[in-house]
Amino acid sequence: MATKVHRIKTSPAILQLHIELRGTKPKVWRRVLVPETITLLKLHLVIQAAFGWGHSHLHEFIAGDGERYGTPDPMYDDPGSIASESTRLPTALNRSTLSYVYDFGDYWDHRIKVEKKLAPDPLLPLPFCVGGACATPPEDCGGIPGYADFVQAMADPDDPEHENLAEWIGVETWDPKAFDSTEANDRLAAIKH
Repeated sequence: MATKVHRIKTSPAILQLHIELRGTKPKVWRRVLVPETITLLKLHLVIQAAFGWGHSHLHEFIAGDGERYGTPDPMYDDPGSIASESTRLPTALNRSTLSYVYDFGDYWDHRIKVEKKLAPDPLLPLPFCVGGACATPPEDCGGIPGYADFVQAMADPDDPEHENLAEWIGVETWDPKAFDSTEANDRLAAIKH
């Protein structure tokens, strides 16, 4: 009679990531904890939630050696991009650094750095935002130059664009230094594991 082997399911190690939106002043960044086994597609969703974007544009991860990972665009046949659905973060990180580009028009370029590897913690809800700074630029505001113009116009109620921009984003004032980790974690909690 064969004996049945029971495997104990262990939690994966946790990676602490520092994700910085390049080119913004002041710096816009988030620090998130993710399971080491996360796929790049899931990491895309984590970044979207941590920054408060709407997942409405194409994205791509670019490794230090130029290897590209993304979700194929049905309008184009791009054999140069590896599917992000099946690629795990450590595979891409083995190639040195990792960039994440969201919205090829505005070209929001992020630098992803693993700050540390932590022991598994089955009680910690992952993904989880442990820190960050500054407000995320509104989508479709024109990239880094457009965001600088947006911040300037929102800071001056007499600016000719202030009223239109306030109506567009639905708030009268904009604090470029505002960040709320509770809101980020509420959005992260909605990501299916």
